[in-house]
Amino acid sequence: MTRHLFVAGTDTGIGKTHATQALLHAFRARGERVAGMKPIASGSERTADGLRNQDALDLQAASDPRPAYAVVNPLTLEQAVAPHLAAQAEGVALHWPPLDEAFATLTRTHDRVVVEGVGGWMVPLAEEMSMEQLPSRWRLPVVLVVGIRLGCISHARLTALAIRAHGCELAGWIANLVDPAMPWIDGNVQTLRRLLPAPLLGTLPYGPAPSEAARALELSALD
Repeated sequence: MTRHLFVAGTDTGIGKTHATQALLHAFRARGERVAGMKPIASGSERTADGLRNQDALDLQAASDPRPAYAVVNPLTLEQAVAPHLAAQAEGVALHWPPLDEAFATLTRTHDRVVVEGVGGWMVPLAEEMSMEQLPSRWRLPVVLVVGIRLGCISHARLTALAIRAHGCELAGWIANLVDPAMPWIDGNVQTLRRLLPAPLLGTLPYGPAPSEAARALELSALD
């Protein structure tokens, strides 16, 4: 059986959505029915169809067959702040059941569901909810996205340590070239390749669309 996945990041703004889209396109190229999911998203716009988050829309568009928005992003928050703060400000109660139900719906209709987290590994969601609990709850192996920029080595090693400390499997990692002007890019990637306790799935170049970036990924470690 194919395995569903959780995509974590070393921080905010390191390209989790771009990497998740690339994964979706790579799995689709292998003939899989695959769906992206953003269980909780803050920073959304009001539309005629209700609140819509751009990251979630991007994952929906990269999925095949395309699922309904409500299951891709079952909990949408308007303000672009940490989810627990947005939920407090907007009077929204965060609970697991709606997220569990949406995930179960996607697993019934797709071979593989790729779930993108919010921010870094340990983002609080509510009083007794935190993002790192989700991959444990759904028994998802983790793919770590590392934005290759100054400080990435320490951030990546700390996140990998936390993932394993929480009892989750680090199945692989993706190097995302978010800063093309950074010196010693290859040296940083090779250092991480040596130090992280999981295989490098690929290095995503700066600029190309996710469908093209998908060609840089090697997915055999995820089977």
